[in-house]
Amino acid sequence: MISMKYRSVNVSERGGPEVLQVIENDLRPPHPNEVRIKVLAAPVSLPDVEARYGHSPFKLKTPFVPGYAVIGDVDAIGEAASKSVIGERVAALTVYGGYSEYIYLEESDLIPAPGSIDPIAAAPLILNYIVAYQALHRIAKVQEGDKVLIIGASGGIGTAFLQLGKIVGLKMYGLASKSKHPVLSDYGAMPIDYHTQDYAKLIRDAEPDGIDAVFDGIGGSYIQESFSLLRKSGIYVGYCNPKTVSGLIRYLGRVTLSNLLPNGRSARFYGTGVSRLNRKPFLEDWAALFKLLEEGKINPIIAETFPIIKAGEANQLLESGDVSGNIVLVAEQLL
Repeated sequence: MISMKYRSVNVSERGGPEVLQVIENDLRPPHPNEVRIKVLAAPVSLPDVEARYGHSPFKLKTPFVPGYAVIGDVDAIGEAASKSVIGERVAALTVYGGYSEYIYLEESDLIPAPGSIDPIAAAPLILNYIVAYQALHRIAKVQEGDKVLIIGASGGIGTAFLQLGKIVGLKMYGLASKSKHPVLSDYGAMPIDYHTQDYAKLIRDAEPDGIDAVFDGIGGSYIQESFSLLRKSGIYVGYCNPKTVSGLIRYLGRVTLSNLLPNGRSARFYGTGVSRLNRKPFLEDWAALFKLLEEGKINPIIAETFPIIKAGEANQLLESGDVSGNIVLVAEQLL
């Protein structure tokens, strides 16, 4: 009997996009608690790149299949899984494994998605938009008219902040390279070139009473300087990924120290890892994001799409820094 095959993209060793290799796998039946998902779309994200290089406090052992998130259709289930999920459109925050034509997941990992939703447009919601949505609404609890700074405003998460912030009616300042400024301006943000302009001085001059929130995806020297721009009761939210355990400790130390200063400001570190400990707010917020997409209130910027097996080219484009918005790997049937 000839077994059916599917392809995935494997990291066999640490390195650049060239280490991503297409491999063939046997398409097996799901284990009892598993479901098998035909992947329709998977976003290419910075955590995928960092995992490939090993730039993470908690390194994956090679070989592994990268891919932090997927959206697709359930095409087979294990004997202990709910029969009702067969044929359903679902998403998942996988952390790894998404660069694949099929993926096997526990039923408890699934995120319900509307069957009519465009999988390419929905792919960025699973990681990039959940980060921005929860930072805005769960942590900073922004209100119309709040003044905010977005550090790294032109990437996948940055443009999610811009779209979601515009819906709320925020006054936004965004740091990005000069070539990306039109994207920021399109969403009503004030673009600042972090290469040539003193962003702290510009914001202090424009907002002498301080701003309400900082959303920082870069870290480093931005932590202390951007924190100083906050008004009393303002909040700094960091969501960058330190590259080492020592870097993570230093980063968390800075955030903790900021909370001890007697100035009424606060600092928080955000990570999606807590979704495994408390699923409820994440499921609520993914549902809210899917609804915003269906209603046309958000429209993720898709800079480029690639077939799943061309993940190496997609990673090369992401690393080039020449992209505003999102890169998505797509099943061949959707191309």
